[in-house]
Order: sequence, then structure tokens, then C-alpha cells
Amino acid sequence: MFTGIVEELGTVEAIEHGADSAVLRIRGPLVVSDAVHGASIAVNGVCLTVTDHDSEQFAVDIMAETLSRSALGALRPGDRVNLERAMPADGRFGGHVVQGHVDGTATITRRTPGDRWETVDLTLPPGLAAYVVEKGSITVDGVSLTVASVSDDGFSVSLIPTTLALTTLGHKGVGDVVNLEVDVIAKYVERLLGARAEAGR
Repeated sequence: MFTGIVEELGTVEAIEHGADSAVLRIRGPLVVSDAVHGASIAVNGVCLTVTDHDSEQFAVDIMAETLSRSALGALRPGDRVNLERAMPADGRFGGHVVQGHVDGTATITRRTPGDRWETVDLTLPPGLAAYVVEKGSITVDGVSLTVASVSDDGFSVSLIPTTLALTTLGHKGVGDVVNLEVDVIAKYVERLLGARAEAGR
């Protein structure tokens, strides 16, 4: 489990594509400082398992399901990525409950700068619209954000200077694709209410 507070901007060193999978190698000295084989690290919001590492880099396998639901397959050597280690049991919740299970992708449609902040508008896949509410939480490329506004086919977030400076969201442009994870609590509530409605028939 994660909280959506990015610890480090990593760099893609290499990506090897298979028929329906990929192996990704990323430079991230901070997140590998205490890494072990099998550790979980979120890469742009996707929970991945460390298969190999040294003091500077780590490798992860990406399966077909992850490639189809996320934007990881489009990464290239030199790209920057948001990194976060799994939260320890005694850790502090700085963001919100993030599983690292990406629900889909969105495209940035507009960036509107303020004096020290910026509003970013994104598309909203139809299947995820029900889980996104104004002032609710959403994870964009692994960053825990508050939804500023929402419509049937889009939403916006406001990025503070820290987010602009310390995550990839400060450098993404119009047309770029990002990973989305909606609030898991909303999905559980929907499932529970649906089960109760079914039982009451």
C-alpha cells in the first residue's frame, strides 16, 4: 500500500519489450537504499515488484494486464518517473490510501498557470466517472491529488509548487497520457451496495 506522496524522481535506464510483457530498469538511489528482492515500489502509480537491484538501480517485470491498463509501455530511456516505496505499518499517511492498482489512463487537455500554482485538466474515462467527485482524492501518475472540479468526461486538479517541482506532473504537457487510480473506498461502497440490492430482490 502507498499514500501517493512521491519520494523520488527516477530515470528510466532501459526497457526491454517482450511479446506481451516488458522489463523495466530504473535509476532511483533513494528507493533502492533499503530495497530487497520482492519489495514493492510504485512507478508512476503502478505497484511493481523488485526483481533485481544494486545501490543505484532496480528492475521490475511488467505483465500484459499492467501494460494494457497503464501508460508504462510508452516509457523510453531517459524518461523521468515518480517513485514511492510501499508504506511501512508505522508510517504517516501524507496522501490517501493508494493501492498501486491503476484503473486506467487519462490525457492532459489543458494547463492553466497561476501565480505559483497550476490547474491541469484531464480526460475522464467513462467507466471511472462514477468514482470521481469534487474535493475527493485521485491518484495521477502516483501523485495523491484533490479533485478541483469534475464533469461527465473530465476533471481538473490544482498543482502546488512542491508538486510541480518534485514530480513528473510539473513537466507533462497537453496530450501526454497519465495513469489514474480512483479512490478504492468508492469502489468498495459500490460493490457493497450492489450486493445488498441484489440480495433484496
